[in-house]
Amino acid sequence: MKKKLLFSLAVLVFASLACTVSIGGPDYSDRPVIPVSNEAAESLKEEIKRAFEAGASTGEVTLNITEPQITSVLALRLQTDPNMQQDKKPLITDPQVYLRDGQMQIFGKTQQGIFTANIGIIVAVDVDENGKPQIEIVSADFGPLPAPEGLNTAISAMIQEAYTGAVGPVATGLRIQSINIADGIMTLNGRIR
Repeated sequence: MKKKLLFSLAVLVFASLACTVSIGGPDYSDRPVIPVSNEAAESLKEEIKRAFEAGASTGEVTLNITEPQITSVLALRLQTDPNMQQDKKPLITDPQVYLRDGQMQIFGKTQQGIFTANIGIIVAVDVDENGKPQIEIVSADFGPLPAPEGLNTAISAMIQEAYTGAVGPVATGLRIQSINIADGIMTLNGRIR
């Protein structure tokens, strides 16, 4: 009997170590789930191509980026880019990017050891004097987990990398004049140099 109890206790301890423990963080369950797909990421490339073709005659470019497009691009980059990973795991899993109220609101999950937490990162996107996007972290909530060392730098670099990977190759001659974020769409207006 004592051996069975000891064995059961050992199994329970090992099972709990194999699992992760959710410890909270910002609640975003009231928001719609944004699906991640290769199609949405590809549609962003098509939107960029369309915007530049339309702007070829006027020199003015208007690019509309949707929540499914930017969420999909970010999710795919997190899965494949080693610079956006920690210990061969994405820094953020299950990302959801909401484009609301003039801000990019990034939610997802992160894991440190056996603990997982919801995270929320609010990003302000503006234009610098050179016509390039200026990305600034307004707030980062990792719930009860401590924010990783150099978080602002890492997150800013990650978002910049996702932007460069998605928009950069075709936009090298684009000088952005304004970026507006509202109602699930980020609109970039600019001129071809």
